[in-house]
Amino acid sequence: MSKKKSQVHLFQLINYIKRNSEMQMLEQKKITYQQAGQFEDTRFEKIHNVIYNSSEEASILVAQEIAHLIKEKQFEGKDCVLGLATGSSPIKVYEELVRMHREEGLSFENVITFNLDEYYSMDKSNIQSYFYFMHEHLFNHVNILPENINIPNGTIAVEDLYQYCIDYELKIKAVGGLDFQLLGIGRTGHIGFNEPGSHLNSGTRIITLDHITRVDAATSFLGIENVPRKAITMGIGTVRNAKRIVLLAWGANKSEIIKETIEGEISSNVPATYLQQHGNTTFVLDGEASSKLTRVKTPWLVTSCVWKENLKLKAVVWLSELLKKPILNLTDKDYNDNGMSGLLTEEGTAYDLNIKMFNKLQQSITGWPGGKANADDSNRPERANPSKKRVIIFSPHPDDDVISMGGTFDRLVEQGHEVHIAYQTSGNIAVSDEEALKFAEISKRFNSDSKQIKEIIDFIKNKKGNDVIDSIEVRNLKGSIRRSESLAATRYLGLPDKNVHFLNLPFYETGAIKKGKISNDDIQIMKNLINNIKPHQIYAAGDLADPHGTHKVCLDALFTTLKEIKSEDYMDDCWVWLYRGAWHEWESYEIDMAVPMSPDQVLRKRHAIFYHQSQKDGVMFQGGDSREFWVRVEDRNRLTAKKYTDLGLANYAAIEAFKRYYF
Repeated sequence: MSKKKSQVHLFQLINYIKRNSEMQMLEQKKITYQQAGQFEDTRFEKIHNVIYNSSEEASILVAQEIAHLIKEKQFEGKDCVLGLATGSSPIKVYEELVRMHREEGLSFENVITFNLDEYYSMDKSNIQSYFYFMHEHLFNHVNILPENINIPNGTIAVEDLYQYCIDYELKIKAVGGLDFQLLGIGRTGHIGFNEPGSHLNSGTRIITLDHITRVDAATSFLGIENVPRKAITMGIGTVRNAKRIVLLAWGANKSEIIKETIEGEISSNVPATYLQQHGNTTFVLDGEASSKLTRVKTPWLVTSCVWKENLKLKAVVWLSELLKKPILNLTDKDYNDNGMSGLLTEEGTAYDLNIKMFNKLQQSITGWPGGKANADDSNRPERANPSKKRVIIFSPHPDDDVISMGGTFDRLVEQGHEVHIAYQTSGNIAVSDEEALKFAEISKRFNSDSKQIKEIIDFIKNKKGNDVIDSIEVRNLKGSIRRSESLAATRYLGLPDKNVHFLNLPFYETGAIKKGKISNDDIQIMKNLINNIKPHQIYAAGDLADPHGTHKVCLDALFTTLKEIKSEDYMDDCWVWLYRGAWHEWESYEIDMAVPMSPDQVLRKRHAIFYHQSQKDGVMFQGGDSREFWVRVEDRNRLTAKKYTDLGLANYAAIEAFKRYYF
């Protein structure tokens, strides 16, 4: 063979490999239904599921499947009947469908929709209604015919409800049933509002909401007392009659119920498990939501593993916690009996492996979060030099800094670093009307002639319903309350006022629970601050329990900013550390830096949190945990320390944990 022909052959081979690789990647991205549990690593799974790095990527693929179905039905001259869900999970799906309509000409003229549910009683004009939600996120932006939109009526008279629900079912049947049903899942395992106890063959009906469901909705309604107790919902039987079902689940909050639904037994206690009996259901998950599945959490139990260093640490920590034995006490038999013989084959003996992993954890512990000057830092999580570092702590709300890393904040200031706090949002939405009224009335005593104060008081006193957006004056007052509390806390920890930055990112300042999208304005504000300070360290909230919450938006804003400025010379010396909030902590094997706190430092952190008085008693957005933030975070820090102790490491009163982010 000539050299030229050989080169052509090689070129063709390279192109073939490239095309084949691209096809494989496309195939991997498909969410097309496959039978569950057919492979060794998925043998515990009873529902087909696919996992993606981000909810954004996954949502786009779901939208593409829906769009394909719409076009297919159009080609056949048929209507496309969609069952639609509400909540935060499908928002990105709807955004992508709207984009495809605007930019690619996707038509909705042949689409008929039936929504899963609606609160009862709930007027369609209420911004908390699912009628409002669907029109805001989808219907107002596409060419769907109004007569083809079907959403349960939340104001139907009680005496008419029974017949109304029957008619809703008959209307679905009259158009040939649901071609596609989009679902989310609640922490109770509900789909639609089919709460625990729902029957397999249940139809559309009114239902009493579970307490957990109402707790999860409390944020949107500014308090659980405002959440309706009842709802109209399609039944399990109605949902299961759909030809195709896709369920979305994002965030760590959904991980437990996802595992129970996919790997557990069918039970009315977890209504979503009924989907195990449906022949065309796919769960679309992000990494956090899938984290408790056996093949993700403990892959060595279901298949052979490539034992990378982070997986070794994860496995050893898991074994130690499972057997309730310190790492250094684990034996060859312990590893062999628990599916980890392959790991021992690589490492030699349990003795060698134990010491290696123990040292790795030991080296994550430091009392010098800014690095220890004039010390050997080869086995420390942070650099010794420069001895005095410029530090930015990004706090999504004006209290996340002290709640999540108050002890580390205190240490950094005490050890002489140039610390800056950047509050990304005003946090005004989290100040209750009662709290704002108290401050307004105090102001009136000192300035009785103020027209502005009088308007604020009148607005709050005359405010009816939780769907009223605060006036700009009220929002400014609530923001000022949180600003003053933040300054009090930072002063207590010894930080000069000039190092406290209130960014007031525009995406947040809508006056409503629903926030805007990150824009160039938000990024520019972040960029200006970082460029001005030129930090050696950046701390940011990595709490992704809610992938659509403010913490996630603020983190995405930082990540976008880092991408744009990473080429700057000073960024070569900048390390990014992620902390978590009051609800969750990094797993022991994920922690790159553990900062221990003494009992005295725990008390100082508590006092710093206490300065945020508007968030102390009756906090508006505390989620499913009734404990106050300071109690919750102390318990979390204490538990982190105990985990380290149980693994055989030193006994500390509390530990704050961080994971390094590589940009």
